[in-house]
Amino acid sequence: MCKFIKRLLVLGVIFSLFILAAGCGEKDGSPGENSAGVDVYTVADSTGDWGYPSPYAHYLRGPGYIRMSLIFDTLVWKDDQGYVPAIAKSWDYLEGENAYTFKLRKDVTWHDGEKLTPEDVVFTFNYIKEHPYPWIDSGIVEGVEVVDDYTIKVFLNKSYAPFMDIVACTLPILPEHIWKNVQDPEQFQEDKALIGAGPFKLVDYNKAQGSYLYEAYEDYYLGKPKFKQLKFVKVSEEMAASSLKQKQVDASRIPPELGDEMKKEGFDILECPHDWNAKLLINHQKPPFDDKRFRQALAYAIDREQVVDACLRGYGLAGSPGILPPDNPWHNPDIEQYVHNTAKAKEILESMGYTKEGSYYQKEGKVLKLELLIAGGNRASGEPGEREGEMIKQQLEAVGIKVNLRSLESKTLDNLVNEWKFDIALSGHGGIGGDPDFLTRIIVGQGFNSARYTSNETLVDLLNKQQQEMDEEQRNELIAEIQKLYAEEVPALTVYYPKWYWASSEKTDLFYTRLGIATGIPIPLNKLSFVK
Repeated sequence: MCKFIKRLLVLGVIFSLFILAAGCGEKDGSPGENSAGVDVYTVADSTGDWGYPSPYAHYLRGPGYIRMSLIFDTLVWKDDQGYVPAIAKSWDYLEGENAYTFKLRKDVTWHDGEKLTPEDVVFTFNYIKEHPYPWIDSGIVEGVEVVDDYTIKVFLNKSYAPFMDIVACTLPILPEHIWKNVQDPEQFQEDKALIGAGPFKLVDYNKAQGSYLYEAYEDYYLGKPKFKQLKFVKVSEEMAASSLKQKQVDASRIPPELGDEMKKEGFDILECPHDWNAKLLINHQKPPFDDKRFRQALAYAIDREQVVDACLRGYGLAGSPGILPPDNPWHNPDIEQYVHNTAKAKEILESMGYTKEGSYYQKEGKVLKLELLIAGGNRASGEPGEREGEMIKQQLEAVGIKVNLRSLESKTLDNLVNEWKFDIALSGHGGIGGDPDFLTRIIVGQGFNSARYTSNETLVDLLNKQQQEMDEEQRNELIAEIQKLYAEEVPALTVYYPKWYWASSEKTDLFYTRLGIATGIPIPLNKLSFVK
């Protein structure tokens, strides 16, 4: 009977998605209910698919982690004020041992009814050493041991200032009885791969439609979730306001110019902190990009203020060459800003042996030309795409650099960047409002969001030192120096920080998490909004 009812619910959701996609304003039930009369909270997303929501299979961007986090819990979590207990009810740092102890709750169960034990936590830490978890550097963990029936101790091999945010609040705990024989976690996409200890269970995932349907786990240790169902549906940002007004969805990011209008309509409006940056990625592994003088010329040639004014209609801030935005408490204003200066850009190019022939510079008979990759298709407001690409192309060509613009699907762009098969590319990511150790991940870390720049040994050394500096004031000084050196090297250039708005119904209060969800995700979809 339960399976039969579940099938009915899934069919009801599929039907309602069809109605939504067709643009119909009629509802199949009263507000807050789906066609089967089940209380539901619906989130609109302009992209849709973010991968299978297991810890290893979701797409490695913030929205993918959010979808996984509804199913899997961490030792500690965060709300709008800071750290809050999750699987662990309390924790302590033992400076003499350079270790953390975590007292676990006694009432945590997996979705299959099995009890979560300290052995599951130890297993998880050991598992990510054998199967690296892309969001965490497992190398800083020396070992983990069970202290008693409800206590574990995590030993570190060095002082690690961001441990609470980057590890305790980010690592999803895995059930040993399910994962112990899994050798290929990325391909492990059976139903049991989604048995977690979080507030929701996955009922349906439709990759083609970009939809996710969750149901409440009623035995959740923090209490029964507010909603019986939670779903994500693909809705373009242009249609988001209409869908909100027609009560087809409960929350969505909206075009910034609609913020005041939606507030008058009675919706809660949240303005995102500047925790997301659009940036120009530079392939510094090949000439001429391997010469920092050339990268500096690119920085002088690009008018970041003009990009914000023209492409974002003023809804954003020009980027800082040191990555951190001006309203970030760790921001260093005393760095090279590369104020737009075409004369300076030309001066640098000519000092490198380039001569102007007609409209473009050349050297040894070859025209100075490069390819700029951009993400094509419909882009949410603030995300760099064709308009931003065209403007940067015009700015670079005004200096004398010929640019070929190439539009790609965003995942293809990410893959080419990851494989170093590009010249320059426009991309972006969040997480820059989290613990400042994000600088390590996006300067010397791996993956398409990172500059992967290790040529400056002093910069690398400073990044290592700030990780181990437990005194906040001294760490602040190191972070300031890192921004200065990074700006001088320009391995990538932050172009702008978009100003984003979310609108939501009164069903629950959404909020931005202090220092961002997990490693710093700036999305107001903290699972606690759907629980407490």
